[in-house]
Amino acid sequence: MKLMIVDDEPIIRTGLASVISWKELGITLLTPAASAEEAMARILEEKPQILLTDIRMKGKTGLQLAEEACGILPGLEVIILSGYGDFAYAQQALRQGVGDYLLKTSKPEEIMKAVIQAKRRLLERWEKETRTERLSKEGERRQFLQWVIEGDVALDGSEVPAFLRSEEEFDRAGEEVWQVVIVEAEGWGDSGSSPSLLLFAVQNMLEDLLLEASILMQRECLICVLPTERDHQRRLGRLGNAVDWVERQLKCRLRLAVGELADTPRKLHYSYSTAVAAFRYHALIPAKILDYDGIGSRRGGRTVLTQDEETRLGSLLLDRDAVGLRAWTGSLIDGLISDPECTVESYMACIHSAVLAAHRWLARTLSVIGREEEYRMEPWNTDENEAAGMREELFRHLHEMMTIYHSRLGEGQRSHVERAKAFIESCPAPELSLQQVAGHVHLHPGHLSELFKKETGNTFGDFVTGMRIRKAMQLLTVTPAKVSEVALMVGYEDVKYFSRLFKKHTGKTPSEYREGVLPGSGEDISGGEGSGGVISGNGLETSTM
Repeated sequence: MKLMIVDDEPIIRTGLASVISWKELGITLLTPAASAEEAMARILEEKPQILLTDIRMKGKTGLQLAEEACGILPGLEVIILSGYGDFAYAQQALRQGVGDYLLKTSKPEEIMKAVIQAKRRLLERWEKETRTERLSKEGERRQFLQWVIEGDVALDGSEVPAFLRSEEEFDRAGEEVWQVVIVEAEGWGDSGSSPSLLLFAVQNMLEDLLLEASILMQRECLICVLPTERDHQRRLGRLGNAVDWVERQLKCRLRLAVGELADTPRKLHYSYSTAVAAFRYHALIPAKILDYDGIGSRRGGRTVLTQDEETRLGSLLLDRDAVGLRAWTGSLIDGLISDPECTVESYMACIHSAVLAAHRWLARTLSVIGREEEYRMEPWNTDENEAAGMREELFRHLHEMMTIYHSRLGEGQRSHVERAKAFIESCPAPELSLQQVAGHVHLHPGHLSELFKKETGNTFGDFVTGMRIRKAMQLLTVTPAKVSEVALMVGYEDVKYFSRLFKKHTGKTPSEYREGVLPGSGEDISGGEGSGGVISGNGLETSTM
């Protein structure tokens, strides 16, 4: 496609000719013209498809040139350059059907984008004008979708589909190998250009750089089928060179995912599927090119928080420590990503585990202060396709949980007791003491003890004991841990003392309680009829007498 620059100022004329790599855009730059008259004398012979002209020149204006040139070459794309004072001329130019209007102070990339848009308009018109060619392209697109994306080749008997055939009609399926590569591009969003314009420019360049490539624009990415070679390093090296070149020329950023090799056209869909699988890892691996060969064998990392991580999260939420929460979130994400076995599925599962831990913490603490009815937890709706933004999204959601909890607490003496109860619920059982809890709520231990008795009707020690027994009941129900291990987890080193205390509160020994809640036992987890006591909703012992 040929472009002619017309400007009577040598600096502008030569600058436009040299500042942009026209060849890399698929544009043949004709010798610039110094006037409208010179351009008209050459247009009929040189037949440019795009005219980039100044609006004010000595002799004929750019508008006069555009009108006369379009009369000679119907379909000519005209781009007008003007100064700040030529707005009225620019309006007239747009009314006359000029394709685009730019200021002379425009950046080279803005001029480049305008030319690419003109080229795309030309190609679209040419395609519409050639019905046979259009039908052929539509057929090749359908075949591309069928063979590569849908994997449905049963209806087509061709061993080599049309979109893979070169001019020589090669039929070397035993020798030729192909590879599907998915390409995404970004970097033009700040200028108001549509994403498809950038993809169109990238497609043009890749078709010139990667000979015999078949490329389809699909939604917001390019699907490329490349004839290639079996040598792994040479293949990636060739792609890397192409990526670097396109990024430099178009001032953009590319992300590629490379599928496994296909030694027959019928395996193209598998290559595409593996490229899709590889592309998902851009959320975890900061590389321009991701190769399925280095990813597909991953077995998956951890999927749940450790007990220490969950305890630390509860403490941060309780302390309303936004800075610490952000650091905790970043540490979790970084730890998951650094695991060489981490997959998108295990990554998202562990993040969901963190969200569930925050919800459990919120439910427990609101229950302890008697406000569980004020909050209804909504499910966290996200999926692995959003993995790239999980660092910020996870922090935002955890911060919301923290804000919800603290917005439920009022001021005054009651809030001191409620904060103390919430801290007791979140704190590791063996570490609980009146001094520690009083320090957290900034009260003297004696004063907190008095407030606790006044607000709850129970002593601090009774509340802690009730909370520990309640946790022990949960552990005995959902874990296979030994009774001695459960005792330690809730803060009792002496298992005999723990068993006596447990029976006093529930009417059963820990072993009897566990047997009673096994599936099919039909017994109430509270101890059932005839038990000595049950644990009430606030964790305190209440008599059944």
